[in-house]
Amino acid sequence: MPESDAGHEQFEVEADVGIRAWGPTRAEAFAQAALGVLALVADPATVAPREAREVRAQADGPETLLAAWIDECLYVHEIEAFVVSRVEVTACSDTVVHGRLHGEPLDAGRHRLGTVVKAATLHGVSVRVREGRHEVEIIVDV
Repeated sequence: MPESDAGHEQFEVEADVGIRAWGPTRAEAFAQAALGVLALVADPATVAPREAREVRAQADGPETLLAAWIDECLYVHEIEAFVVSRVEVTACSDTVVHGRLHGEPLDAGRHRLGTVVKAATLHGVSVRVREGRHEVEIIVDV
Protein backbone atom coordinates (compact mmCIF):
# COMPACT_ATOMS: atom_id res chain seq x y z
CA MET A 1 0.00 0.00 0.00
CA PRO A 2 1.33 3.46 -0.83
CA GLU A 3 2.83 5.44 2.03
CA SER A 4 1.08 8.78 1.46
CA ASP A 5 -0.89 10.30 4.35
CA ALA A 6 -4.24 9.83 2.60
CA GLY A 7 -5.38 8.16 -0.58
CA HIS A 8 -7.23 5.34 -2.23
CA GLU A 9 -6.62 2.51 -4.68
CA GLN A 10 -8.60 -0.21 -6.42
CA PHE A 11 -8.08 -3.89 -5.72
CA GLU A 12 -9.17 -6.94 -7.68
CA VAL A 13 -12.43 -8.70 -6.78
CA GLU A 14 -14.16 -11.20 -9.04
CA ALA A 15 -17.06 -9.47 -10.88
CA ASP A 16 -16.97 -6.41 -8.58
CA VAL A 17 -14.52 -3.63 -7.67
CA GLY A 18 -12.82 -3.10 -4.33
CA ILE A 19 -11.60 0.22 -2.95
CA ARG A 20 -8.96 0.44 -0.26
CA ALA A 21 -8.59 3.87 1.35
CA TRP A 22 -6.51 5.34 4.15
CA GLY A 23 -5.86 8.51 6.05
CA PRO A 24 -4.60 9.94 9.34
CA THR A 25 -8.19 9.89 10.69
CA ARG A 26 -11.24 7.73 10.12
CA ALA A 27 -12.95 10.78 8.59
CA GLU A 28 -10.20 11.10 5.97
CA ALA A 29 -10.29 7.36 5.22
CA PHE A 30 -14.08 7.55 4.70
CA ALA A 31 -13.64 10.61 2.46
CA GLN A 32 -11.00 8.82 0.39
CA ALA A 33 -13.19 5.71 0.12
CA ALA A 34 -16.07 7.78 -1.26
CA LEU A 35 -13.74 9.59 -3.66
CA GLY A 36 -12.33 6.26 -4.82
CA VAL A 37 -15.80 4.87 -5.53
CA LEU A 38 -17.03 8.06 -7.21
CA ALA A 39 -13.83 8.17 -9.31
CA LEU A 40 -15.00 4.89 -10.87
CA VAL A 41 -18.08 6.75 -12.13
CA ALA A 42 -16.43 9.93 -13.43
CA ASP A 43 -12.80 11.04 -13.53
CA PRO A 44 -12.42 13.65 -10.73
CA ALA A 45 -9.76 15.46 -12.79
CA THR A 46 -12.50 16.44 -15.28
CA VAL A 47 -14.82 17.83 -12.57
CA ALA A 48 -14.75 21.35 -11.13
CA PRO A 49 -15.75 21.85 -7.47
CA ARG A 50 -18.44 24.43 -8.33
CA GLU A 51 -21.12 23.19 -5.91
CA ALA A 52 -21.42 21.06 -2.78
CA ARG A 53 -23.97 18.49 -1.64
CA GLU A 54 -24.45 17.54 2.02
CA VAL A 55 -24.39 13.81 2.74
CA ARG A 56 -25.20 12.03 5.99
CA ALA A 57 -25.31 8.34 6.88
CA GLN A 58 -26.11 6.43 10.04
CA ALA A 59 -25.66 2.76 10.93
CA ASP A 60 -25.10 0.36 13.82
CA GLY A 61 -21.30 0.17 13.55
CA PRO A 62 -18.25 1.29 11.57
CA GLU A 63 -18.44 -1.36 8.83
CA THR A 64 -22.14 -0.90 8.09
CA LEU A 65 -21.61 2.87 8.38
CA LEU A 66 -18.97 2.77 5.63
CA ALA A 67 -21.37 0.89 3.33
CA ALA A 68 -24.24 3.28 4.15
CA TRP A 69 -21.96 6.30 3.53
CA ILE A 70 -20.89 4.98 0.13
CA ASP A 71 -24.52 4.24 -0.79
CA GLU A 72 -25.61 7.77 0.19
CA CYS A 73 -22.82 9.27 -1.93
CA LEU A 74 -23.86 7.08 -4.88
CA TYR A 75 -27.48 8.15 -4.34
CA VAL A 76 -26.54 11.83 -4.73
CA HIS A 77 -24.64 11.00 -7.92
CA GLU A 78 -27.49 8.95 -9.37
CA ILE A 79 -30.51 11.07 -8.41
CA GLU A 80 -28.95 14.50 -9.01
CA ALA A 81 -26.60 13.53 -11.89
CA PHE A 82 -23.84 15.07 -9.77
CA VAL A 83 -20.17 14.22 -10.35
CA VAL A 84 -17.48 14.73 -7.74
CA SER A 85 -13.97 16.16 -7.60
CA ARG A 86 -13.47 16.19 -3.82
CA VAL A 87 -15.06 14.64 -0.74
CA GLU A 88 -14.94 16.19 2.72
CA VAL A 89 -16.04 14.41 5.91
CA THR A 90 -16.90 16.91 8.64
CA ALA A 91 -17.87 14.43 11.40
CA CYS A 92 -17.35 10.70 11.77
CA SER A 93 -18.14 8.45 14.73
CA ASP A 94 -18.80 4.70 14.95
CA THR A 95 -22.44 5.22 13.94
CA VAL A 96 -22.81 8.58 12.10
CA VAL A 97 -20.92 10.30 9.29
CA HIS A 98 -21.55 13.78 7.84
CA GLY A 99 -19.80 15.26 4.85
CA ARG A 100 -19.90 17.18 1.59
CA LEU A 101 -19.43 16.15 -2.00
CA HIS A 102 -17.79 18.91 -4.04
CA GLY A 103 -18.39 18.85 -7.77
CA GLU A 104 -20.90 19.86 -10.40
CA PRO A 105 -23.84 18.61 -12.46
CA LEU A 106 -22.91 15.95 -15.00
CA ASP A 107 -21.95 17.22 -18.45
CA ALA A 108 -21.45 14.15 -20.66
CA GLY A 109 -19.54 16.25 -23.19
CA ARG A 110 -16.96 17.35 -20.64
CA HIS A 111 -16.83 14.67 -17.94
CA ARG A 112 -15.08 11.41 -18.67
CA LEU A 113 -17.52 8.72 -17.54
CA GLY A 114 -16.46 5.29 -16.36
CA THR A 115 -18.15 2.39 -14.60
CA VAL A 116 -21.75 2.28 -13.42
CA VAL A 117 -21.58 1.52 -9.69
CA LYS A 118 -24.79 0.01 -8.31
CA ALA A 119 -24.16 -0.16 -4.55
CA ALA A 120 -21.73 -0.94 -1.75
CA THR A 121 -21.70 -4.49 -0.43
CA LEU A 122 -21.06 -5.72 3.10
CA HIS A 123 -18.88 -8.55 1.78
CA GLY A 124 -15.28 -7.93 2.84
CA VAL A 125 -15.95 -4.49 4.32
CA SER A 126 -13.40 -3.46 6.95
CA VAL A 127 -12.61 -0.42 9.09
CA ARG A 128 -9.40 -0.59 11.13
CA VAL A 129 -6.39 1.24 12.49
CA ARG A 130 -3.01 -0.19 11.53
CA GLU A 131 0.27 1.34 12.65
CA GLY A 132 -1.51 4.59 13.52
CA ARG A 133 -3.20 4.92 10.13
CA HIS A 134 -6.93 4.48 9.53
CA GLU A 135 -7.68 2.04 6.72
CA VAL A 136 -10.96 0.98 5.16
CA GLU A 137 -11.92 -1.49 2.44
CA ILE A 138 -15.22 -1.69 0.60
CA ILE A 139 -16.41 -3.75 -2.37
CA VAL A 140 -18.95 -2.21 -4.73
CA ASP A 141 -21.32 -3.95 -7.10
CA VAL A 142 -20.77 -2.84 -10.70
